[in-house]
Amino acid sequence: MIELTTVPADEAIVIGTSTGGLHALQTVIAGLPLGLPAAVLIVMHTAEGESLLPALLARVARMPLRHARDGEPVLAGRILVAPPGQHLMVERTGAGCRAVLTRGPKENYCRPAIDVLFRSAAAAYGPRATGVVLTGQLDDGTMGLLSIKTCGGRAVVQLPEDAVAPSMPASALQHVDVDKVLRLPEIAGALTQMVGGAVPAVPAATPTPEWIQLENRYAGKGSDMDSLARIATPSTFTCPECQGTLWEVRSPGLKRYRCHTGHALTEQTLASLQDRLVEDALSSALRALHEKEKLLRQMAEDAVQAGQAKAALDHVQQAAEAQRSAEVLHRLITARHVADGALESA
Repeated sequence: MIELTTVPADEAIVIGTSTGGLHALQTVIAGLPLGLPAAVLIVMHTAEGESLLPALLARVARMPLRHARDGEPVLAGRILVAPPGQHLMVERTGAGCRAVLTRGPKENYCRPAIDVLFRSAAAAYGPRATGVVLTGQLDDGTMGLLSIKTCGGRAVVQLPEDAVAPSMPASALQHVDVDKVLRLPEIAGALTQMVGGAVPAVPAATPTPEWIQLENRYAGKGSDMDSLARIATPSTFTCPECQGTLWEVRSPGLKRYRCHTGHALTEQTLASLQDRLVEDALSSALRALHEKEKLLRQMAEDAVQAGQAKAALDHVQQAAEAQRSAEVLHRLITARHVADGALESA
């Protein structure tokens, strides 16, 4: 019987994924050996509520695997998974690190968010952090991976052509100097070879960049307006989650925004959320116009029964106007859907 280590992890592998992530994680996790001399921490975008992800991954894992618990030590040879609705971070405490769970502001409209885990690992482990970006939509994970590289760590990305959803890997490749680009079956073997050996040489006194420190604070204990002003400048955009002013973060890589509440969005995620808001607003307007038409026709019938001919005519005319407006809006919504479909198939 092999005894499990209780040694604090000197190295950490952090993995992020979204759409198509279950199969991708199962493939990678199944190839990691028992006794791996590194901790493995995972964020997969999930909805709030009970999650079966650890149980599904444990079926193929050789390493012990479960949801992370707030404050527990991060140990070598163990796999921790971010619970639904909570950011998973790592924080250095003396000789080792501990897991930290927070309900901090969403980043890229996600909690847990990949960038949060990766960024905290960059600060806690420096050159002994390895980030892995797998299949997923949009670009969560790109800035976190850049954080890891900025602090001397290593970056591994799934080959976009091999991913169910190539957007996240493609974004990482576009903005980060990646060490390895691999197909799923190759990733576990590469990670096993990378940990426990030599790491890239970095100056011992190199401090963690301020933007990483302050953004970690936002995801954890929170920050303030003065701190945000040190790393960002006000923009003309509004946070789609809290309607506060978005500030453009002055950092390398992707153009990103934060509000005073702490919500963080890449430019691409912000555009996606704005598109969703437009769609919701158009749908609400169309529903309101249909209800208005129905109400006015009902009012016209009531007016006829009451012998109020002029009022009945006014209501019929207003109902017809609402009907025409609804038809115009319906054509606009249909045209948007057709255009979106054409872009997706292009």
